[in-house]
Amino acid sequence: MGTILEQQPYEEKKEYGGFWIRFAAYLIDSIILGIPLTILSFIISVVFFGASGAFDAALTDPNYWEQDPADAGASAFIGAYLVSILVNLIVTILYFAGLHSSKWQATIGKNLLGLKVTDMDGNRISFGRALGRYLAMAFLSSILLIGYIIAAFTEKKQALHDLIARTVVVKK
Repeated sequence: MGTILEQQPYEEKKEYGGFWIRFAAYLIDSIILGIPLTILSFIISVVFFGASGAFDAALTDPNYWEQDPADAGASAFIGAYLVSILVNLIVTILYFAGLHSSKWQATIGKNLLGLKVTDMDGNRISFGRALGRYLAMAFLSSILLIGYIIAAFTEKKQALHDLIARTVVVKK
C-alpha cells in the first residue's frame, strides 16, 4: 500500500501572477526607474545646453527665442534628447532583463509583491531570454494593450511577451 503513494510523482501547484498584481508591480518599477531617469535626463539637458552656450545666450539676449531655431540651441536640444533616450533605454533594459535573470528572478516591484519570472519548468531565465521578453513587452504587448489583455484568457495568465519568451510569472 505504501508503494502506491511513493510511485505518484509530486507536482507542485503553481499560483500564477494575474494581471492586476503584475500591473501594480509595473507601477512600482515605473516609479523606481522614472524618478532617477527624469533627474538624469534633466542633468544631461543642463550639460548639453550649458556646453552649447544656449543658457548664457538666452539669459543675456531678450530676442534669443525669436531667432532661427538652428541658432537658438536646437542642436543642443536634439543632442540632449537623443542622449537621454539612449541612456533611458539602456538603463531600463538592464533593469528589467538584469533583474528578471538574476537570483531574485524579479524586478523590485515584482519582488515586493511576491512574484517571480521563470521558464515553463520553474527555472531561472537567462539574460538573453529576459532581454527578448522585455523587448517583446516593449514593442508588441503595448500595442493597444492587447498583449497584456491576453493574460486574462490564458491558462497560466501569460501575456504576449510571456508566450513569446516561454516564461510565466508565478507567486513565490
